[in-house]
Amino acid sequence: MKSNDPLVQRPNAMDDDVQAVHRLQEAYQQITTELAKVIIGQKQVIEELLVAMFARGHCLLVGVPGLAKTLMIRTVAEALDLQFSRIQFTPDLMPADITGTEVIQDNRSTGAREFRFVKGPIFGNIILADEINRTPPKTQAALLEAMQEHQVTVGGQRHPLPEPFFVLATQNPIEMEGTYPLPEAQLDRFMFHVWVDYPTADEELQIIKRTTADIEAKITPMLHAEQISTLTRIVRKVPIADHVARYAMQLVRLTRRQEKDSPEFVREYVQWGAGPRASQYLVLGAKARAVLLGRFFVTHDDIRAIAAPVLRHRLKMNFNADAAGITADEVVRRLLTHVPLDNEEAAPRGVPDVYRPANAG
Repeated sequence: MKSNDPLVQRPNAMDDDVQAVHRLQEAYQQITTELAKVIIGQKQVIEELLVAMFARGHCLLVGVPGLAKTLMIRTVAEALDLQFSRIQFTPDLMPADITGTEVIQDNRSTGAREFRFVKGPIFGNIILADEINRTPPKTQAALLEAMQEHQVTVGGQRHPLPEPFFVLATQNPIEMEGTYPLPEAQLDRFMFHVWVDYPTADEELQIIKRTTADIEAKITPMLHAEQISTLTRIVRKVPIADHVARYAMQLVRLTRRQEKDSPEFVREYVQWGAGPRASQYLVLGAKARAVLLGRFFVTHDDIRAIAAPVLRHRLKMNFNADAAGITADEVVRRLLTHVPLDNEEAAPRGVPDVYRPANAG
């Protein structure tokens, strides 16, 4: 008997989505293999970067100097065959140095003078905002419109940015003298706050041997801009069960001390909790992670895996936390222990078996 359920009938559009999921899973494995030719270790950082990018989000990478943050971003751009642009943020950098400016030129046909827009380095696919906290707020704000609207406005004219468009900013957590901390509004524009940690002893030994030898790794592009734009649209089609979405929302809401159900450690250590954008990014990031792992549905584990990079820069800790040495990551860790899982993991109802991983029951 033929079912009237469109999900069971599997129309061509759904078949295309399934193939796209498999293609993205294969591409993810190939991309990580290519990155390993240059970047040793940092598997979690690379996963978080790619999850954010396929969810159309921006990342703030924080780590001490010498951990290959810039090299990692440049290599990701090569593996994805995207136009890479680096902006070195300095105290004398002006907004026009980022967005571009209008110059006067002569029109050879009419002899009249007219303005011509000269594009700045923001016109690229992957923008490395290096040491973003070393430039004044006026210049930092020049990124706000670009990050949110994917366009810049110069001389009253709007100029769309190329798609896909990602801002990957770096920040040094050690040297605070002469820096300008990012305002909360701009921090909230970053989907992930990615912590880049020191390598292990074995990884550091491999780094030393590879970087001091006459070895030049060649990166083979795995995707191009049009494919990436298509795959990012597939991510948003991934279904999420109500109880999983509710779990993500509950994690965010319980970071707010004014919530009646917020735990005692939140009331004691958190001054301001995360806003609704955190819930949106938790769900979007979880969808992207599920697809990268070859699934077309979201589980609690997807939410939990990206909870720290989504929430750590959205929690404003108070004096009690500073005095006790309690970080935002510790609060997130406690929340993941505190908030119960609603139901047993399962694919959303109505999702055909073809969307389930091979080892699913």
